Amino acid sequence: MKRLLSLIAVAAAAVSLAAGGATARPAAQSDIVQTAVAAGQFKTLAKLLTRAGLVSALEQPGPYTVFAPTDAAFAKVPKKTLNALLANKAKLKAVLLYHVVAGTVTAADVAKLASAKTLQGAKIRIRVSGMNVLVNQAKVTKADVMASNGVIHVVNRVLIPPAG
Repeated sequence: MKRLLSLIAVAAAAVSLAAGGATARPAAQSDIVQTAVAAGQFKTLAKLLTRAGLVSALEQPGPYTVFAPTDAAFAKVPKKTLNALLANKAKLKAVLLYHVVAGTVTAADVAKLASAKTLQGAKIRIRVSGMNVLVNQAKVTKADVMASNGVIHVVNRVLIPPAG
């Protein structure tokens, strides 16, 4: 377990350094929204956050942990489902808030957690499988992209909260 934590920490540090070099501003000076927009692979997420009226919330001091689906992750969502979310602001907001946890949950914290409560109210399951970190069924493809008000973990699937 200690070896796995060390590997996760090293990988997270490398990703954090790589992410910082890819943006016009150092990540620590940019909030979560600015960091995501600068990355260029979260256009759909940014559009949906704007539509749901959540941009200003994620610009607040936080801290927040965001499990951010890429544009490729949103492309996997059936068009009918995405259109239904766009037509229902309350459901869209619930889905987006299901990707956000209050506080900073870094890759080093993952081994200590089995779940985390989202701002939507339901819990997400967090587990380590081999060298992969999974949030529900989504794989974390980049961990610990630091922002001034929290951390972003890039995921390869859109998380859907449980019904009811």
